[in-house]
This record gives sequence, C-alpha cells and structure tokens, in this order.
Amino acid sequence: MIVHVPVGGLSVSVRRLTAAACRHCRLFLNKRIVSVQVRRRRRTLRDEVSPVPQLLRGSSPEVDTSDLPLDFTQFSALVSQSFVPLRVRSDRPEPFRGDIRAAGTDDVHVSVVTADRHVIERTPELVARQENRFFKLGLQLSGTGLLIQDHREAVLRPGDLTIYDTNSPYSLVFEESFSTLVLMVPHRLIELPTDALRGIAATTISGESGLGRLVARFLGDLGGALDQLDGPVGGRLARNAVDLVTTMYAQELDIARDADKPHRPLLRRVQAWIEDRLGSPELSPSTIARAHYISTRHLHGIFHEEGLTVSAWIRTRRLEHCRRDLADPVSAHRPVGQVAARWGFTDAAYFSRTFRAEFGEPPSSVRARALGSPPVE
Repeated sequence: MIVHVPVGGLSVSVRRLTAAACRHCRLFLNKRIVSVQVRRRRRTLRDEVSPVPQLLRGSSPEVDTSDLPLDFTQFSALVSQSFVPLRVRSDRPEPFRGDIRAAGTDDVHVSVVTADRHVIERTPELVARQENRFFKLGLQLSGTGLLIQDHREAVLRPGDLTIYDTNSPYSLVFEESFSTLVLMVPHRLIELPTDALRGIAATTISGESGLGRLVARFLGDLGGALDQLDGPVGGRLARNAVDLVTTMYAQELDIARDADKPHRPLLRRVQAWIEDRLGSPELSPSTIARAHYISTRHLHGIFHEEGLTVSAWIRTRRLEHCRRDLADPVSAHRPVGQVAARWGFTDAAYFSRTFRAEFGEPPSSVRARALGSPPVE
C-alpha cells in the first residue's frame, strides 16, 4: 500500500502505512529510512534555512523520496528535518545532487549524507530557536571537509572522527563531493562532562588505530545496515554506538587531563566499583569509602574535584539505568516498580518523583513510548 502525504511541500511515498497511522500524520515519518536524490536547477547562489523540526522521531513505516525530482530548496529543508535547523548554501553552477539516508531510535539518529559541494551553518540565531541539545559525531567516509566551531578548525579526511555540539554555532565546508556519517545523540546520553567535550569539539581522532578504529568500523558497518535500526535490536545497536563513542572520548579526555588531576584514577576506580553495585540499597558513602580504604571525607573530596557529590552521582546513574530498561522493549515484561527496585530504588513514590524531575516525564511515559502506546501524562 502506498500513501502520498504532503510534507513541507513535498510528496512523500510511504509504504505500508496503515489507516490508523494516517490519522496521526505527525508520527508517520518516525521509522527513518530516508533516501533523497536532489537536483539543483538554478545557477545563482541559493541560501536556504528551514525551521522544520526533526524528521526522525518515534517509529514509522519506510519513507522513500528517492524517486522525487527535488530541488536545492527541498534538499535544504530535509537536511534541517533530519538533524537540527541549519542554513545550507551552495554556489555550484551544475545541478546539485545529494542523498540522505537516515535511521534511528527515539534518541539516537544515524545518517549517511552524500552530496556535491556546499556549506552548512548552524548560526547563533538557529541555536537560540531550539532547546534540545545534541552532540553530533561525524565519520568522514569520502572526500574532504572542514569543521569550524569555538575558534577551532578540523580538516576532515576519510576515516577521521570528530565531534561537535548543536548548542553552539558551527560551520561545515565541503568544497568537493563527499560522503559522511553522522551520529546524533542528546547531551544527556553521553555520560561525560559537556563542557569537557565541547573543549575538544572540532578536533579529529584517527579511525585507523586504537579505539578510533573500533568506533569507525562499527559506525561504518551500521551506516551500511540502517534497516537494522528498528525495534529492540535497533535500540541496542544504537546504545552500543553511544557506549563506544563515550568510551573513546572518555579515553581522549583522560589522556588530556590526568596529568594535572592526580585524583582521577582513584575516582574512576570508585565509580566503576559503584556501577557494579548500583542495585544494592545498602550503597552509601560510608560503605564505598570502607571498600577503598579511604575516609568518607576523602571520598567526598575526589567527587567534589569534578563538581559532583557522591549521592547525586549514584542517584543519576540509577535513574539512567532505569530509563534505559524502561525504553527497551525487551524488558517490557518487567513492571516499572521491579525496574526501579533492580537499580536500588525501594520507594516507588520517591522513584517516580526523582525520575520526573530528572527527565521531565514519568516512568510510565518512557515505557509506553517503547511499546508504541500513547504517551502517559
């Protein structure tokens, strides 16, 4: 079955779209297999900005616009829909060609962009118009590019990995045809200090050695199998991608900062020990300190050096694990209370309050979304 739905002036062929889904058109684009072939017919400079929200949200049938004769304006709009609002410019006199294939989960989006030369800008005005904050990890697949953010510049060559923040202005300059993979992740899912990551934005990590090689290979394979980013398996693949990226940048930050932070190796050992015991209701600063043969005061001190408190860090990590379980359809058979207890919350009311305060929604809403049910207020 093929249904034609107008989207921002475009006619999008949506296969296997049920009548029920049609009654909720704002959700129909939520599966995220998008392929766009674009031709730019005008020879004058074009400068397009689209305020359209993200194209990829939730879960939906396949979306395929590859057979539509889209122009440069439509390509620009789709770039913003696929990521965040962006300004796209090109002065190429020949017809412009571009292709975007994208897939993902509620939180994590993977896109493969192949296009002719153009410039992408995330301006201060566009940053101010959006509250959601994301990190974007780029893997250059072919061609070269230039990323500019926070007064730093990174030349992107095939195999290079880089990270940038949508909450800060940036530019991407591609002076030749190219292909790149972009992993877009909310700030909250990368469990590293946001300011520290922004401090290494627009720098590159080689995809030829070390952890960079592992991450580049995994993301490259993922980009070639976007149809797998669906359902429970897709959710786990997306989380694996985020975990790999987090591990890679944790190593980069540790290398850069450990020399003048002698407390950090101990802090990492303590945090790893806590992670293994998050489900224990007996976990407390005193038990942690005793296990590491340090005073409670010293324990609080090493957390304070990072702007953290022991109790708040434990609570946040427990909530993050609960949210991950609730968002995983594979764990749908576990009641919300059981998930909370698994991660050390013994008071259901307290868990519900702290979860809502942390994530802005009740636990039941996360579970309902994972099951494709209407959101719970």
